[in-house]
Parts: sequence; C-alpha cells; structure tokens
Amino acid sequence: MDPVRICSDLIRINSENPPGITTEVVGYLSDLLASLGIATDIIENTPGHCNLISRRQGDPLLLCGHIDVVPALDEGWTHPPYSGFIDDTFVWGRGSTDMKGGCASLIAALASIIDEGLDPAVSLAFVCDEEVGGPHGIHHLLNKELLLPSDCIIAEPTPSIAPCIGQKGLCRFTMEFKGSPGHSSLYPAVGKSAIMDAMEFLEYLKQIHKREFPIDPAMSGLISHSEAVLEGIFQTSDLRSVLTRIMYNPGVISGGEKANIVAQKCRLEVDLRLPFGCDAHELLSEIRSYAPDTEITPSSIWNPSLTPPDANIVRRICDQIGIIHNINAEPIVQWAASDARELRKKGFDVVEYGPGDIRTLHAIDERVAHEDLRNAARVFRGVILSYQGQSP
Repeated sequence: MDPVRICSDLIRINSENPPGITTEVVGYLSDLLASLGIATDIIENTPGHCNLISRRQGDPLLLCGHIDVVPALDEGWTHPPYSGFIDDTFVWGRGSTDMKGGCASLIAALASIIDEGLDPAVSLAFVCDEEVGGPHGIHHLLNKELLLPSDCIIAEPTPSIAPCIGQKGLCRFTMEFKGSPGHSSLYPAVGKSAIMDAMEFLEYLKQIHKREFPIDPAMSGLISHSEAVLEGIFQTSDLRSVLTRIMYNPGVISGGEKANIVAQKCRLEVDLRLPFGCDAHELLSEIRSYAPDTEITPSSIWNPSLTPPDANIVRRICDQIGIIHNINAEPIVQWAASDARELRKKGFDVVEYGPGDIRTLHAIDERVAHEDLRNAARVFRGVILSYQGQSP
C-alpha cells in the first residue's frame, strides 16, 4: 500500500473538528485494515464521534493517531483544502501534515510487514477529537480501559530526524469581563468598560510571557537540541523562548453592545502553552487572583509531560531514524501538545514521530512530501519489526 494514495484518500474525507464527526473516515480505515486481515472495533462515546481500535489489544507496541482536523477555509489555498491533490512532490490538503499523513504511513508500514506473512505485534488506535482535547477520543478509550499500557508511537508530525518525547503544558480558558455601561461621551470619567478590562489583562499576559523558568539540569541538553531543531525548521533564530517561556494567544475576543455605549460585557478565549517547570494549576490560581471579578472557565488544563530519553521506545525509534536517514538521531521536546500526555498518565511510554511540513501545520497550503510519507513508513516498519516475538 502506498501512503501517498492513502493520505490523499483520507484528506478527501472531511473530518473537521468542530464538529468532529468521523464516521466516514473510520469506515474507510476499517475497510482498509480489514483488507489486511486486521479486525477492528468502532467505539463511540456519542453518535458520530467515532474511534477505531484493533480488536486485539495489549501488544508490546501501540500505534496511535488522530483522524480529526482543524477547520479550513477555501480562500488562499493553492489547491482546495479537501482535494487531497497529488503533484510530483506533495500531497496537499487539510490534515496532510496533522496528521492523516502519519496515519497513512502507519498503515503502509503494517501492510508491508503483513505482505511478508508476518503478524505485527502491534495494537492500533485512531481517535476522533485530539484537536479539541475533548472527551470522546483518547480520554474515552483510556477511561473504559480499552487500551492497555505499552510502548506507543503517535504519528504526529515531527522533524524527520528527531522523535518528540515531551510536550509543553496547556492552560486554556474563557474569561467573561463585566463592565458598568454608560454613555460613551462620558467615558472614561463615567462607566467601566469590560473591553478595556480585557485589554489590561492582555498586557498582563505580556508580562507573564517574559518570565524565566528554571531548567532542570538533566533537561538542559534536551532543550538546547530541541531549540536548534526548531530554528532549523522555521529558519529563524532565538526561538528558545518557545520552549522555555509561557507562550500566549488570545485567540477569540468579542464584546460591547454599541459604539456609543460603554461596554458591559467582553469575552476572551485564551490559550497558554506552559514550559517545563511551570505548574498549570498554580498559574490558573494566579490568574484568578489577578482578575477576581472576572468569570474564568477552564477548558483544558495540564502540565508538561515527558517520556524518559532512555526509554525502550525512544532508543528503538532513534535507531531506525538513524538507519533510514544515516544520522545519529536524538529526541526533542515540543512546543505544542497532543494525546501523548493522557497516555503517559496511564503508564504508556510515548514518542511522537511522523511525516509532514511542520511550517504548514494548521495553516494555508498544508502539505506533506511523498518522500516524507514513505520514509516515515520505513521507520515505522523497522520499529514494528523490532518488537516481533515479544510477549504482551
């Protein structure tokens, strides 16, 4: 099976989240895996939010991916975002990098092994709502104990020469600011503007971003290597702050009633990415203290997570990356987040590794190179074969 074709097919099945309906894409994967002789089960926590897991669980290695994608508008794309267009170099479209390309490479690796008459010692999980951190995907499968602790690869996009073994934390919340309305001609002498309160909070976020957090000496080399890899990807310097500081994004702001009324309400949605050494719950408590009269509703709160650099799965995947790319592969930690944190909480040793053009992650003209898809499948194949013969 060619991961290029599988990736294109998956892109053409729209699975934007929201709404996160994955029925069709799960049906496609179920049929594809059935053609390889792999029995699967469809697990729904709520109708339409479908996960697909292999019926056999408890193998030494779990291969995992998410099949939902972030929304895409048509405007600005070289090729329509759900065309799955294939040219001589790339597969284009939403999800090509994040992360239907990774799912395609996993399946292609399995197919190549099964074609040789072997029974891969792996379990599978393709989940429905990673992009919103919701309750229907990995959370549901783990809460129902449908996945058993093991080594795990999540095929999230990473640099081709470096698996990711850790992610920053997340503090995502909504704030409802309340003002005292009045006639605009009297403001700021009379009235209290919810919009201006929100603006003051944004200035506070800038100050939070400037904080330095101490780096554990054991992680110093890992952070420095990750910084160098990150700068190579984005072709820019001084990106250490992305890994060592709180990164902030006020993603949505809305408020006010009319131009001549002092704003009574303002709503702000904030996404903070937290470095190692920063506790998410302590930070949220500080924010509540800063804005005691503001209603704050958290949606996702978790601390940074890490798989030990000397873990079995880390060594095995670095070995295979080294073989395919003829380098000495070393792991990195990442600036974003994934389902890895939930799996680590339940005792899985998790690495992320997968194909994609990281510069186009969640962006216009998202794409993945044919070569990256096929090389990732070769790496996955080598890792899977290294587990053959091991008992669950």
